[in-house]
Amino acid sequence: MSWIIPHYRDLWRFRAPLSAGEIRRTERWLATARVALTIVADLALWMEPARGFAYSRWLYWLLTVYLVHAVVVMLLVRFRPQSTRNFRLVVHAVDILWPVLISLFATAQHGPFFLFFVFVMAAAAYRWGLWETVGTAASVVALLELEAYAVRAGLELAADQWLRMVHLPRLGLSVRELDPQQLFMSSVYLIVLGFLLGYMSENQKKVRAERAVITRVLSSTRVEAGLTGTMQQILGEAMSIYGASRVLGASQEVHSYRVFLSEVKRGAEGAQALRWREALPENEKVYLFDSPADAVYASRGAKGFQAVLLNREGVRLRDASTGFLDALARVETFKAVVSVALEFGTEWTGRVFLFDPEKMGDPEEELRFLQEFAQQVGPAIYNVYLMRRLRERAGAVERARFARELHDGAIQSLIAVEMQLDVLRRQSGTQAPVVNAELGRIQQLLREEVLKLRELMQAMKSFEVNADRLLGFISDTVERFRRETGIAAEFVSELERVDLAQKVCRELARIVQESLVNVRKHSGAHNVLVRLAQRSGNLQLTVEDDGKGFPFSGRLSNAELETTGKGPAVIRERVRLLAGELTIESTPGHGARLEVRIPPARKSNHG
Repeated sequence: MSWIIPHYRDLWRFRAPLSAGEIRRTERWLATARVALTIVADLALWMEPARGFAYSRWLYWLLTVYLVHAVVVMLLVRFRPQSTRNFRLVVHAVDILWPVLISLFATAQHGPFFLFFVFVMAAAAYRWGLWETVGTAASVVALLELEAYAVRAGLELAADQWLRMVHLPRLGLSVRELDPQQLFMSSVYLIVLGFLLGYMSENQKKVRAERAVITRVLSSTRVEAGLTGTMQQILGEAMSIYGASRVLGASQEVHSYRVFLSEVKRGAEGAQALRWREALPENEKVYLFDSPADAVYASRGAKGFQAVLLNREGVRLRDASTGFLDALARVETFKAVVSVALEFGTEWTGRVFLFDPEKMGDPEEELRFLQEFAQQVGPAIYNVYLMRRLRERAGAVERARFARELHDGAIQSLIAVEMQLDVLRRQSGTQAPVVNAELGRIQQLLREEVLKLRELMQAMKSFEVNADRLLGFISDTVERFRRETGIAAEFVSELERVDLAQKVCRELARIVQESLVNVRKHSGAHNVLVRLAQRSGNLQLTVEDDGKGFPFSGRLSNAELETTGKGPAVIRERVRLLAGELTIESTPGHGARLEVRIPPARKSNHG
């Protein structure tokens, strides 16, 4: 019977609970249909009495009583504030008993009375689902069998004798019509009809529940929550639906090389906080593998992975390669995995991985739902990303305006005060050495504050540096540093042009800015050299000075700097984002050399 029962989804975890208003609306429709069906049955008996539907006037009385019952239920449903579960169960039980009782007076196979059985199963399907409908059909069949057994055991004779004793007319039971073959066929009809109605109801409820899940997730995508909060909600919901041990999202900007991983694990009290990390360069293709499979389900067996693959249209792929699963198993630990591609507009691509899901039905149906889930939530995530970026750009515009105000206002005023102090100090000469020294100290403080404000102004400015502008930008930055600090600074480029992605250019420009700020603040250097060159296929940026150096002696690699926490943390982070290598060579009292290497794989192939 597995081909009949929709085993493809654990429907109870998807089922969307009905609100009190929806339950009342359902009961109102059923109450109206019950009254209409009973009236139609009465009219059919009245218009065509010769067809053998009615065997005695008891059948008319039963239908009249049932009509009164139907009207009372309809009034109760309309005027009661809510329809309780017990009330619905009692009404449903009565709906099952009435057609069985009526079949004593007219066959269930002929006339309009078979529709009462159809109605009670349709009511079960409309109220609940598959198993309740099948249970209703089984109850009806059991009652009919019990009725047939009672009739064969002499129910009609016993009833007639009792009626004579109380001086009531004879019942007129249709004993001859309830033969075993007819009863068997009626039972088969009822069971098959119960499965069909329940199956259709369960599918409708499944679709409704899936829509409710998607709607609930979409309603949680708020700009205020940010991209992290939105991803936390979506990944946590997916993990809860499938009972996964953890869920991993991998995303990459189209014109970038970096693959970001967002991971949510299942804890004792539910989903843990989302953690962001960056995929290692050698593992980028493991998460964003190149395959025609848009959705994947795989479980590890004795002979390897057993996989179900669907393309973007939801069609199963029979001969597609599954080599990417072996690569994934080398970097992630799992027994089973579900994955679906995710697109964020035209700028981002990604994948979601659910590891070790416990609540899985038919893989194909699960994957098709996940595809629809991804198609709905992908644009919502992208909208949050766009709104956040729009806010950042608006903030950058405001910071640029504030920087202009600083330049035209506070900085100019401080420079004017510093110049006046210089004039006053020169005029004082040697007549007041204490005053002269104090004025020099104040002048130096003002000069320092002017430099700090200018550096802040440069950091606040929003700039876009691409490969065509990088060399010119670094040259201008070094020249401005020389002019404003008085430190001899020089930029030497061994390259006529660079071939780098825009984000790499921006990070390199920021590294140069941060390095020069550190030189001015901490080194006490008199000379600085910034060099851009090509070494062993790598792009190499070096910043050398003749100042005090770092508080260590020797040459430290990137790993050593990370372990010891030495060196400028901001530059270490920027180099890490570039997947590059940072080396610092320091000779205390004689200067330092900062070297950044960008491998060729991080260049224009992504930009």
